Parts: sequence; C-alpha cells; structure tokens
Amino acid sequence: MSSDHQVVLSEPENQFTTTHHVYEPHRAGIPPLRSYATELFRRREFAAEMSRSNLRAANSTTVFGQIWLILNPLLLAGVYFVLVQVLSGGNRGLEFFAKLTAGLFTFYFVAGSMSTGAASVVSGGKLLMNTAFPRLLMPFSAVRTAFFRFLPTAFVYFVFHIAAGRPWRLATLAALPFLLLLVIFSLGLASFFATMQVYFRDTTSFMPYVNRIWLYLSPVLWTLDGVPHRFQRFTDVLVVINPLFSLLGGFSQALVDGVVPELKVWLIAMAWAFGTFAIGTLFFMSREREFAVRL
Repeated sequence: MSSDHQVVLSEPENQFTTTHHVYEPHRAGIPPLRSYATELFRRREFAAEMSRSNLRAANSTTVFGQIWLILNPLLLAGVYFVLVQVLSGGNRGLEFFAKLTAGLFTFYFVAGSMSTGAASVVSGGKLLMNTAFPRLLMPFSAVRTAFFRFLPTAFVYFVFHIAAGRPWRLATLAALPFLLLLVIFSLGLASFFATMQVYFRDTTSFMPYVNRIWLYLSPVLWTLDGVPHRFQRFTDVLVVINPLFSLLGGFSQALVDGVVPELKVWLIAMAWAFGTFAIGTLFFMSREREFAVRL
C-alpha cells in the first residue's frame, strides 16, 4: 500500500459521551463492566446532585423537613412500643425501646431505599431519552437519598441509647461494617426493583404491603429469645430466608448490646449483601439499554 493511502483506525465510540444513543433489546446482554464501572465512578457527582435535588424537593434540607424526618419514625416507634407493651403484659422497658428504635430506623432506611429506588427510573423518563449516562446512577442516587434521610434518626437513637444505659464498648464499632453491608444490600434491592418497575408498573403499589409484612417477620418488634418455644421451628426457617436476620440483627447486636456478632452472622450477612448487590445491578445493567423504549 502506498504512503498516500493510509488506513485510519477509529476508536469505538463511548456510549456515554457519543451523540448517538443506541436503544437495544435486553438480549444485547451486559455492557463491558470495566468501562461501565469507570463511567459510573466518573459521574458519581451526577448521582449526588440528583440526590440533593430530591432532598430539596422533599424539604429534607429545611429545619421542619429535618424535624419531620425524625418525628415520623419516632412516632411509629412509639406506637409499636405501646403495642408490644400491651401484648407482653407491660414488661418492656426503655432498654427495649432503644433496641426498637435502632431496628425500626434502620429497617425504614432499607425499605425507603427499595421504594424510592423502584421509582427512580420511571420518574426520570425525559432524562433517559435526552442524556447518555450509566442508568445505574439513578437507583444509586435513590439509596443515597434514603441514607441521608436515615442519618438524623441515628442521632436520635443515641439519645435513647444513653437514656437506657446501653453500653459503649469498642465492640460497638462493629455496627459500622454492618451498616456498610446494609447500604450494599440496599443498592442491590433498589437496582432490582427499579428494573421491575419499568416492566411491571404496579410494583411500587405493592411495596407498602411487602414492607409491612417484612417488618413483622424481622427481628425488629421482637427478639429471638422472646419467641415462644412452639414457634421456634418457624423462626429457624426465617433466620435462613430473611436477610435482615443477619444484616439487621448483627447491626443491632453490635450497636445496642455492644457485642461483636459471631462469625456465622458475619458470613451470612456478607453473602446476602454482596449476592443481592451482584444480582440486582447485573439484572439492571442487562436491561437498561431498552428502558427508554419501555418508558
């Protein structure tokens, strides 16, 4: 070939920076994970700004908005405490109320991540049509929003922790890695249900009922040592199939009781967190290129 004719090899287009938007059926499979993760990290501020916008829209950054974020779950904790007091014959004290608030506040962080994450893609229809970006930023942004709504309630919990005379030990810090696992678990849940909402628009309508049943089947309103012996076999099954037994149970054990959970609890919690994250995010990425068509 003469020097006058040289072949110019063009690099493949970056699907997130090109002006050409390609919508493909889900059979196209999962996009290249390395480039996707790189772009996801590069645009992390985009997700943070979406989260801040949602917080401002919900008045979560105002004084009264912050008060309501605290007051709403606190009133729920009070109602459930009175209910459990009546059912238990009035033998529950402030110590149980501290444990109840810790479990309830954290449960509503997970439930809030799942609910807001489920609606994140459908509510951003115009954004999907006009902007190329990793769609996974949308459910991730929803989890960030839920986490910042959870933070004020964490400070309220510490008031009850002190009032109930719960211990402060080095083992209490074990609650931090369990909180991280809960965030990872919530990211997977939000991604999975965001995808489901695109295909089945009634998904969010069932969320409140699912969350209520999940709450009753989780160690929030009750503890394993308080379960009657005749229901022990039922709780043994729940320990295996309910991820919050290890995730929320380990978190509460470390935070409220100041005890490092046993190795089995750590392993089950990590399996649920990372397994749910992998399944949820990969399911989302395999479908996201046809979201615009579905919307």
